Amino acid sequence: MKLGHNEQVEVTTPVIIAWHNGKSRMVGDFKALTTYTIPDRYPIPRIHETLTPLSQAKLITAMDALKGFHQNVLTDNAKRLLRIIVHCGIFEYLRMPVGIKNVPSHYERMMNTIFPE
Repeated sequence: MKLGHNEQVEVTTPVIIAWHNGKSRMVGDFKALTTYTIPDRYPIPRIHETLTPLSQAKLITAMDALKGFHQNVLTDNAKRLLRIIVHCGIFEYLRMPVGIKNVPSHYERMMNTIFPE
């Protein structure tokens, strides 16, 4: 994330501290944004729809998609909507964060474009 610009800011999101396994992390509270987001109904396949064709495969390749969401660069409009405010300033995400309403659908669409059937 980078420090926000010196400009009028229309949208900011508060940050909360979440605890997981004894470690703290900053999390943007995007509930307000979620209520105004139009759902993207792109279908995400069920696990058996993905694994059944593999039962006939002679060769299988594995790919690690760890932090896959974070590989996607945000548009300028998305950056504007995903600004967070903390005690030392306003920051904006440069990459797609986890926890936003349509991110899984967007990611699935991208993966289907990269790896068509």
